[in-house]
Amino acid sequence: MKTIAIITARGGSKRIPKKNIKEFLGKPIIAYSIEAALSSGIFDEVMVSTDSEEIAEVAKKYGASVPFMRSAKTSDDYATTADVLLEVIDEYKKRGTEFDYMACLYPTNPFISADKLKSAMELISKGECDEVVPVVAFSYPPQRGYVFNDDDTINYKWEEFRNSRSQDLEKIYHDAGQFYFYDVKRFVETGGIMKTIKPVICPEIEVQDIDNEEDWELAELKVEFLRRRRR
Repeated sequence: MKTIAIITARGGSKRIPKKNIKEFLGKPIIAYSIEAALSSGIFDEVMVSTDSEEIAEVAKKYGASVPFMRSAKTSDDYATTADVLLEVIDEYKKRGTEFDYMACLYPTNPFISADKLKSAMELISKGECDEVVPVVAFSYPPQRGYVFNDDDTINYKWEEFRNSRSQDLEKIYHDAGQFYFYDVKRFVETGGIMKTIKPVICPEIEVQDIDNEEDWELAELKVEFLRRRRR
């Protein structure tokens, strides 16, 4: 069984300039994803899909391969992640290499670890699902969320849960925004719309979306905290 890690790293970030290669606690943030994939030992290929020569050079410095550049079609604001992954799989196929499994890794998540990737590989390789996704529980029950009315007052979205205790409500999870592990054949057949999904559950301290500078600082604080805790 052949497995590929695809790190999707388009250039041109607007909210955080050069986001994918910005220094994060001593090294470019993309290096965390590359190093986690390489150290897991489960991938036959660890590659970066990018339209940026600068990102490509940094990726290669940290051990990833960049055998081809991303096309203009999959580099604009309308291209989906599925478009990018399908392009990569197709290009490798044209070059005579096919894969059974693939992991799509985000380039800006320092919480990706070799252990999480190995756990996901173990799940996907059992053949009981088409996709594995790291998830985290909502820190506050979404069932008790508010919504705005037209007059700027607020109401409970679900009035029936107004007096429910948090511990009595069903626990709901959301995407941790770290990576996705796929059965390649099923991904190609469905265009990336997978139905049988299994989770890798992450603790909240190991999850942080990075969309702006404040998010970036929070992520650094969390990583520093985790490093101190592991000493």
